[in-house]
Amino acid sequence: MKTVCFGEIMLRLNPNGYTRFVQADTLGATYGGGEANVAVSLANYGIDASYVTKLPKHEIGQAAVNSLRKFGVDTSNIVRGGDRVGIYYLETGASQRPSKVIYDRAYSSIAMAKRSDFNWDEILEGANWFHFTGITPALGGELPEICMDALTACKKKGVTTSCDLNYRKNLWSTEEAGKVMGQLMKLVDVCIANEEDAEKVFGIKAENTDVDKGVVNHEGYKSVAKQLSDTFGFKRVAITLRTSISANDNIWAAMLYDKNENEYYFSRSYNIHIVDRVGGGDSFGGGLIYASLMNKSSQDVIEFAVAASCLKHTIIGDYNLVSVSEVESLIKGGGSGRVQR
Repeated sequence: MKTVCFGEIMLRLNPNGYTRFVQADTLGATYGGGEANVAVSLANYGIDASYVTKLPKHEIGQAAVNSLRKFGVDTSNIVRGGDRVGIYYLETGASQRPSKVIYDRAYSSIAMAKRSDFNWDEILEGANWFHFTGITPALGGELPEICMDALTACKKKGVTTSCDLNYRKNLWSTEEAGKVMGQLMKLVDVCIANEEDAEKVFGIKAENTDVDKGVVNHEGYKSVAKQLSDTFGFKRVAITLRTSISANDNIWAAMLYDKNENEYYFSRSYNIHIVDRVGGGDSFGGGLIYASLMNKSSQDVIEFAVAASCLKHTIIGDYNLVSVSEVESLIKGGGSGRVQR
């Protein structure tokens, strides 16, 4: 099985522990980004995972490439050129103080990429699955067209496509997102979203639901998934259900709607104490793609995706560094945290 993920990988800089930006005199440096995180998850599960982006030829660009190679991701289709690697700064929240992210990604190599940089017929040769997120076209320039080129090539080759909507208000308006994503979604098979994404991008809201107050209405999410599927023809829609108790503690679950089966599948819920929330949604996507490629049942697909993401919340950094057996152990009830000997 071969998967291709396309997007931006960034340099992540963050103070140690719960130190605030204004306190920090050192910043830890790692790498990550929505689609890169998915590629690493898939590689860790034993899938042939290829990552596509554009990075500068200098040493920081190479360090980003090396961070992917370290976990077995194929980087042979990464285009080299441009001047800079995007950066994001992360301040980890605690209790009632939320985490904060500051982006410094304007004019990054991928944001300045051209359609001619990518030969999608070659890149997608032998691929079974293609994944991107709504963050990538939101970077502007020619990226909306580049994403359309990739999806069009996927349709010609019969490659399954997935997209995590991942609406980011700091990158574009809801009107811009709705217009661009509305066109791209017509070529997507599997949609991943949360309650905010569906509402902000497409105006589809889960009724009688307020995750901030711990109110999750299953019927409302069923309606959102079906509306998304009916509008764009998605074969499957996965919606993550996060109830935020504090910056450290969440209740985590998800729902999968299967259009062909016309059924809704809800996962079990996990009470998670968060070590690092960044990449949680990406690890969900990686788990969903893996379980789908393994032809698991719809119920097993959503259980695997949620359990994988649950474990990611315990790992520092963007990447979900867990194995299939660890995810399956949690699903079977091994969530006590007891030492494994």
